[in-house]
Amino acid sequence: MSLNIKNQHVHNLAREAALRTGLTQTGVIEKALELYLSSLPEGQDPPSIIKAQALSEIAVEFSRGISAQQLDRLKGDDLYDEQGLPA
Repeated sequence: MSLNIKNQHVHNLAREAALRTGLTQTGVIEKALELYLSSLPEGQDPPSIIKAQALSEIAVEFSRGISAQQLDRLKGDDLYDEQGLPA
């Protein structure tokens, strides 16, 4: 297996960590990734899904505070004509 990291800063960090711990550069990267992953909750949704869920919750909360008549006006039907052009 091969992992080709083309980032000098990452190479420097791996080298320094290996010198300080006595592990190989691969060993310190493995330990760092294990530590990082252990700090994350398992099954965490990707950020885009989290954002979509947050927006959905905001929309639900917003809709609770307006009347049906106000909601109808927000649909925008009166903003465009039959051809989809601005009215």
